[in-house]
Amino acid sequence: MKNILTLNAISNKIDKVFGIDYNVSDVATDPVGILVRSFDMHDYDLPSSVLAISRAGAGVNNIPIEEYAKKGVVVFNTPGANANAVSELVLTALLMGSRKIVKAIDWVKTLKDDENLAKTVEKGKKEFVGQEIYGKKLGVIGLGAIGARVANTAIGLGMEVLGYDPYLSVANALHLSRHIDVTDDIDELYKSCDYITIHVPFVESNRNMINEQKLNLMKKGVVVINCARGELVDNESILKAVKSGKVSRYITDFPKAELIGEENIICIPHLGASTPEAEDNCAVMAAKELIDYIENGNVKNSVNYPTCVAPRNSNVRICILHLNQQNMIAQFTTILAENNINIDNFVNSSKGNFAYSIIDIPEINDNAFNALSNIDGIIKIRKI
Repeated sequence: MKNILTLNAISNKIDKVFGIDYNVSDVATDPVGILVRSFDMHDYDLPSSVLAISRAGAGVNNIPIEEYAKKGVVVFNTPGANANAVSELVLTALLMGSRKIVKAIDWVKTLKDDENLAKTVEKGKKEFVGQEIYGKKLGVIGLGAIGARVANTAIGLGMEVLGYDPYLSVANALHLSRHIDVTDDIDELYKSCDYITIHVPFVESNRNMINEQKLNLMKKGVVVINCARGELVDNESILKAVKSGKVSRYITDFPKAELIGEENIICIPHLGASTPEAEDNCAVMAAKELIDYIENGNVKNSVNYPTCVAPRNSNVRICILHLNQQNMIAQFTTILAENNINIDNFVNSSKGNFAYSIIDIPEINDNAFNALSNIDGIIKIRKI
């Protein structure tokens, strides 16, 4: 039986996924896999038995992915599993940015003991006049699973939509409404849109991608929505833009002390994926990724190793995590040839400094396996 360690509470939907061959527990010893949500693993003493970690969610800021790659530990996330939950929150933010709903509700709470409630409401409501989103232009930065859903729904609500995504995949492009315009110039989006929502992963290169310079390009009165990652928007600049009226409202799912309580800034307490449906979807997807890697060596949705998937069609599968350097494949095939081992299937893929190879063969002897293990640049090798 294989042990899976959980570092956070995980949906019990995973029980049927793992089945009787796995022991899933928050006290599991010598685990081959770890399931995690928000637990901070940067100072975590990782058991040497761990082959892979699966994050039940998209963000992996809580995991030292580069360090784990060097140890031969594959880190997965679950892109798209919470897409519906996040996109619905973005649409909520879109409406909150258009109508002074939050401010109006807070005002009504002060009227509980008002003896002339009806008259007070009718007289005071003019302070909370908003605008309709119908016919307005929405800019969507990032057209992945979440951004595409937001864009398509906005089209259905009668908005114009301009999308930007330099890495737009064919699969995501096919899911976009034909009424959505896509630009390769992000500044065009900044300059022309009434609403802007951001849906890209955070990496150091796009820290504060919405900053003073980009805010200056935007239309006066623009509404900016950030339900992706707090680090994508420069808080000092957005605060200044809101106070000047350049940005009419900023809605973020990532509260910071400097933003809380500020006029026309709405801070949501990181509710993007906080639905039972999203938690179930993420947990099930994370569990399936772990199982497929542990049992078949397949890598899909990894953040530190390349995608590498192959159907099983032989008795033995050799899985090799290695550095992305010259002559690796030649060394693999030479050793197998010298040991009279025929290759049924060979798949290799690389990602930055790291690479992964799957080799299907009829059988392997200790001499060949040890020779493969001793190649310079091998990080981890296993036989399934």
